[in-house]
Amino acid sequence: MVRLASRMDTLPPYLFAALDERRRAVEARGVEVISLGIGDPDLPAPPVVIETVQREAARAANHRYPRYDGLPAFRAAVAAYYGRRFGVSLDRDREVLTVIGSKEGLAHLLWAYVEAGDVVLAPDPSYPVYDAHTGLAGGEVYPLPLTEERGFLPDLKAIPEDVLRRAKLLFINYPNNPTGAVADRAFLQEAVELCRRHDILLVSDAAYIEMTLEGERAPSVLEIPGAKDVAIEFYSLSKPFNMTGFRLGAAVGNAQAIAALGRIKNNSDSGQWNAVQYAGAAALEQDPEAFFAGMNQVYRARRDKLCLGLRELGWDVPMPKATFYVWAKAPGGDDQAFASRLLEAGVVVVPGSGYGKYGKGYVRVCLTVSEEDIERVLTRLRDLTPSPFAN
Repeated sequence: MVRLASRMDTLPPYLFAALDERRRAVEARGVEVISLGIGDPDLPAPPVVIETVQREAARAANHRYPRYDGLPAFRAAVAAYYGRRFGVSLDRDREVLTVIGSKEGLAHLLWAYVEAGDVVLAPDPSYPVYDAHTGLAGGEVYPLPLTEERGFLPDLKAIPEDVLRRAKLLFINYPNNPTGAVADRAFLQEAVELCRRHDILLVSDAAYIEMTLEGERAPSVLEIPGAKDVAIEFYSLSKPFNMTGFRLGAAVGNAQAIAALGRIKNNSDSGQWNAVQYAGAAALEQDPEAFFAGMNQVYRARRDKLCLGLRELGWDVPMPKATFYVWAKAPGGDDQAFASRLLEAGVVVVPGSGYGKYGKGYVRVCLTVSEEDIERVLTRLRDLTPSPFAN
């Protein structure tokens, strides 16, 4: 048997792949499972997206390789949308790059900047891709704790100077997965200033930027004056447009970082299918505010039903202000044991320890099921004996 590369020793099983394997094992025993695990919208993309991809799929010209930097029409639509939505001016040719979903873009960016001995500043808990690809590239993650006491914002002033001298990248992710927290302009300003002082690339993972549940609008880091000097942001169409399967997003911002990411991608993939990019352009051009508002209303209703129902059971869960995730302390304090107990009852939640050291003791609950399924979940949890929610 050929020996694996040593870098594989740094790569844990992907959180959701492992979770899906456990789910299948329970289903094999005849248990019907309702998943509140992976953040995969259950509702369809806007009609204009479906109509456009069907039309463009029929065009023979779209059956060939796409451009490596992305379809000009899509990049232009992203630039125009950033101008309308955030008041940010972007050059579609130098400051916008098509990515095959933000996950791919985030992973490849690390390979453009990180090598042995470099430090990456990453939130904890966080999206697992930051840590996984830092390790694969030979870098070292310096975790930035996200705690309730700080509203799940990292304490940037607490980062030691020797760590800052070695740091290449600072990842931020707001609205935040998994906590549902929102960052204000003051925090984004602090992050930009820190990166400017220490020559660090600020990487904003903005996958949930359209998903705010209380009427406020989440800011882009590029709204901060001077941010384009130090920042790159990843905008994803997956969650706000219900397009997870389409795999489409954009990296925007600092031209040098965009070019570096483009060089890695040129040598790694052949771009996203043009039909999908035309569909993405149509989604952004149709003035999507009404669609976002409708989706956020759906998630707000689900959030209220789930959180109020769980509180009635005795589980003190917070009401998230953004995303479609509820981040709550696991009753009893053992997130792995609690998630396993719920899985045996046919309900999937994600143990917080899968997101990092500071996720231990929490679980993430997703709102991507119908209100009817939420009621079924509450019934199953109500019937658990003994109740895990008893004080």
